[in-house]
Amino acid sequence: MQKIKIFTDSCADLGADIREKYDIDFFKMCTVDNGKETPADLSDVAFIRGLYQEIRETGRRIFTTQVPMHEFERGFTEAVREGYAVIYVGCALPMSSSVNTANLVAKQLLESYPDAVIRCIDSTNCSLGEGMLAVLAATLRNEGKGVDEIVAEIEAQKRHVNQFVTVGSLDMLKKAGRVKGSAAFFGNLLGVKPIIISDYNGQNVPIVKVKGRKASLDKIVELIGQAVIDPASQTVYIAHADCEADAEYLRAALIERCGFKDAYIYFIGPIVGVCIGPDAIGAWCFGKKIELAI
Repeated sequence: MQKIKIFTDSCADLGADIREKYDIDFFKMCTVDNGKETPADLSDVAFIRGLYQEIRETGRRIFTTQVPMHEFERGFTEAVREGYAVIYVGCALPMSSSVNTANLVAKQLLESYPDAVIRCIDSTNCSLGEGMLAVLAATLRNEGKGVDEIVAEIEAQKRHVNQFVTVGSLDMLKKAGRVKGSAAFFGNLLGVKPIIISDYNGQNVPIVKVKGRKASLDKIVELIGQAVIDPASQTVYIAHADCEADAEYLRAALIERCGFKDAYIYFIGPIVGVCIGPDAIGAWCFGKKIELAI
């Protein structure tokens, strides 16, 4: 059976520990701060913390890029030359056009390597929702599944990824324009925290408003409990924008109240982080199918 290489990208928010455990590579997007372009390395915790500190101090918007074409060309070509089939689990298309770029590069690469096998998947998720699908792909590969089986399973499961995220402030979301919502919903929100899901198409959508930080964390636990299927067999994924104490609170509450077997915690990385801002936090699990489409 052909060897399979699993890729994701900087939006997946997987730390080096889990990427090494499951042999997952990733393509780097970039942050753009005052004209300086920096590859978004998910392993550089000091850089991630520094971004959040800068945003707290200045309030300045930091921009992002999609995965550069040359990144896909390098990664795909190296893998194909080494005899691998390639599966790329990419960020939701409403958030990034990187999957479209990857498909274009894959098509061009077939001209030189007609037997190459490259599959690019719109995960319809970002942050650890995207990351947990990359982990699923790697798990299936390690179980001996073939490319078509893996792709079919990721396509089947991607709309069973349930995301519930809250934010420290709405400022960065408003500046980045990465959340769909009416003016009424985002009106007078002093002290009010929205809970944001990823809809059927991968668009971030607020579904409820909660008064206060702790209440918003407890609401995430409640909503995860309502959405999850078979938590005892699952690891719940938690990502935070430099608010580790809240992440630990979520870990304990989700395991105790919802019955997850384990929890994985990591930072919301540079790309998602500069769009959502400091003190954002969320949890992801496999559960009920996402039907809402905005």
